[in-house]
Amino acid sequence: MSAPPRRAIDLSGFEAKFRAAADPWQTFTARDEAIKRGRIVRALGTRPHARLLELGCGNGSNSRALARRALHLHACDGSASAIRLTRAVLADHAHAEAYRIALPAPLPGRRYEAVVIAELLYYLAPRALDRLARDVARVLVPGGRIVLAHHHIEFHDSAQRAAGIHARFLSATGRAWQRRYVAANRRWHVEGFVATRPARWCHAAAEPGPFGV
Repeated sequence: MSAPPRRAIDLSGFEAKFRAAADPWQTFTARDEAIKRGRIVRALGTRPHARLLELGCGNGSNSRALARRALHLHACDGSASAIRLTRAVLADHAHAEAYRIALPAPLPGRRYEAVVIAELLYYLAPRALDRLARDVARVLVPGGRIVLAHHHIEFHDSAQRAAGIHARFLSATGRAWQRRYVAANRRWHVEGFVATRPARWCHAAAEPGPFGV
């Protein structure tokens, strides 16, 4: 008997969750989430980054910690309610901005030294993941760092299986990567990578972001 088709949550589903509760997955309060957040920050390396992009920021539970590691932070999410929550979290960080962007879509800046993607990739259909990977490859500077953090348990509402999601995303970027950091427990894994080769489809100069950054 074949497995039933996945019924993936869409953007309206995430919007409904954040409208109903400011912290639907206890990402602010759960101890395990705090540990994962610390690992994400550690995966960024020891030096601050000039421009950092966070994709799938949700309610901003990671955004405040990321803002401390960057001179400029762009946090992005497709849910209007999530972005309102993130902006409240970042209210005291003038160098951090939150953008409502339904990914995949043009990213807010043209160049970043680091990109953080947490709990997002398996909610994207394969074609959407491939496009996002190419977009990230275009904006990440040579030698830039990417941090991926996802559960390796399987969720009933994801669009793709969790197993191998990091490898699929990195392969779709068209870049070569060197893993610099890994942390995992029985629920999630966090990995940090440094780009060692330009993307095969990158031009010499990136197109400006839609916000002119």
